[in-house]
Amino acid sequence: MSLHSRAVLPRAVLAAAAVAMLAVTGCSSDSDSSDSGSSSGGNGRGPITYVEGKDTTESGVVRQLVDKWNETHPDEQVTFKEQSNDADQQHDDLVQNLQAKQSNYDVIALDLPWTAEFAARNWLQPLTGEYALDTSALLPATVASGTYNNTLYAAPKNTNGGLLFYRKDLVPTAPTTWAEMMASCEVAKTNDMGCYAGQYAPYEGLTVNTAEAINSYGGTFVGPDGKTPTVDSPEARAGLQELVTAYSDGNIPKEAITYKEPESQSAFESGKLLFLRNWPSVYENANKDGSAVKDKVGVAPLPGSTGVGTSTLGGYNIAISAFSKNKATALDFLKFITGEQAQRIIGESGLPPVLPALYDDPALIEKMPYLPALKAGIENAVPRPVTPFYPAVSKAVQDNAYAALKGEKSVDQAIKDMQAGIESAGQ
Repeated sequence: MSLHSRAVLPRAVLAAAAVAMLAVTGCSSDSDSSDSGSSSGGNGRGPITYVEGKDTTESGVVRQLVDKWNETHPDEQVTFKEQSNDADQQHDDLVQNLQAKQSNYDVIALDLPWTAEFAARNWLQPLTGEYALDTSALLPATVASGTYNNTLYAAPKNTNGGLLFYRKDLVPTAPTTWAEMMASCEVAKTNDMGCYAGQYAPYEGLTVNTAEAINSYGGTFVGPDGKTPTVDSPEARAGLQELVTAYSDGNIPKEAITYKEPESQSAFESGKLLFLRNWPSVYENANKDGSAVKDKVGVAPLPGSTGVGTSTLGGYNIAISAFSKNKATALDFLKFITGEQAQRIIGESGLPPVLPALYDDPALIEKMPYLPALKAGIENAVPRPVTPFYPAVSKAVQDNAYAALKGEKSVDQAIKDMQAGIESAGQ
């Protein structure tokens, strides 16, 4: 499964394997690891290979980007190695190649949580010194997603964020806070429908929804080192408590405990929900013929404690392999991908770009009417916990949030156990 806009979900089930592999490779999150990749490979110029999962966009956006680059770089041609559409297979292919220190993968596309994992293993070229990348024009949250231990290791290629979809025929003005949204649940009761739902089945989507709730109330999960747990806080308790209260009092329907993205989308499109948290792809589908809510869909940023909430980022990062022999060309390719020409191609393909200026472009807004709301959400967004132990951290988050939603643990106990689980993940 993927987060729309090519944001492939990581695999919480691989927690033990990820931690074990990190232990075997002797990875370190100490600050001196930031320069470790620069001595491998070479800073030459010449042909390079770009590796990414299957290009599922209708326009074939990756091939468009590669072709555009190749038009003006006859001696530095880029070959696109297209992986499968399966997240596990993509991850394993990259691990096998980089663990063997092979030089045939020059630039690689990474699901956001993989960035810290690969950086901690010294597989990525730090984007510092002669490899520095100017990120001043990019959305700050997307840059943060490529940063580990205070060092930039990857550039954002395209991004994504959660949005609030709502029935604008029943709620003319979107709620800006969680409390306002909960107050609007009376409208749902009057119309014999559920009020609000996200994704609460015990899988990666629950980690995302929990992170958004906790982050929106000022809570965090790990420190900058990627392993020190920080979730045991009043802010984290307040965020999780809002979800638990909404579920226990019925404002989040009981069946939502089984929802992943497709199930929650189906509930909204069939007219069973007043509000839905989901990814931007819902907008187009909800307005197709056959949808019960066609032309009745409003879009807004996720509501938070006092205003716009904190969305969890989706999307893809791109990084230079520490073992590439043509890093100078690879760096120029990163600059190209993050530049306006490439980002416009990405936006026109239906993927959210990482340049904020494009979110105000009338042509792109016509194609994606939700762009202004998405921009507001991404400006307040944060990545999922940036840690080399992400699968184990995600499992600690989703397991304890699920137990709290079902009433098997108090919010206080769930947060304490989440803290302990994150601490164990980094050991």
